Amino acid sequence: MNKIYIYGASGHGLVLADIAETCGYKEIVFVDDNGDITFDMIKNDTDIPIVIAVGKNSIREKLYKKAKESGFAIATLAHSSAIISPSAIIGDGVVVMPNVVVNAKAHIGDGAILNTACVIEHECKIGDFAHISPNVALAGNVTVGSLTHIGIGSSAKQGVVVGKNSIIGAGSVIVADIENDKIAYGNPCKVEKDNI
Repeated sequence: MNKIYIYGASGHGLVLADIAETCGYKEIVFVDDNGDITFDMIKNDTDIPIVIAVGKNSIREKLYKKAKESGFAIATLAHSSAIISPSAIIGDGVVVMPNVVVNAKAHIGDGAILNTACVIEHECKIGDFAHISPNVALAGNVTVGSLTHIGIGSSAKQGVVVGKNSIIGAGSVIVADIENDKIAYGNPCKVEKDNI
């Protein structure tokens, strides 16, 4: 099959369209509940795979579940320039952007975004619907909880745990564990407030 639906038509959708082309898809159809083609218009067309092109983690999770419950196969897309270890485990609906590196025995949860040129070292665990921004570097054995966003250019030392539903600000250096539901940033990264 050479056709794919991209659910979401913003800038993130444009990047996914480029990646879909490198994956061999010839017909790319944008679906947007505020656009010309809505989900309701395609919900009986479940033989076509779909990928969710929404950057906000909680919304991406809801749309993923909506598509899955409707019977769609959720596509996983990886740009041809990405380097992914054969021992890595990549979940459904993951998007791997250009120049990403995923090393040995890393585990990437469903619906996660590995954005441009991030590095996920050996045995890292990335939770469902997490977003690892461009140029993030995670040393070995780092755990990132579900729905967590790691900001652009951040880094994490080996073995740290960043809890679920947390936001790490751009350029942060994570040297200690961050609990669930926190907003943290800086060098060294420190918790500033709860993420409610």
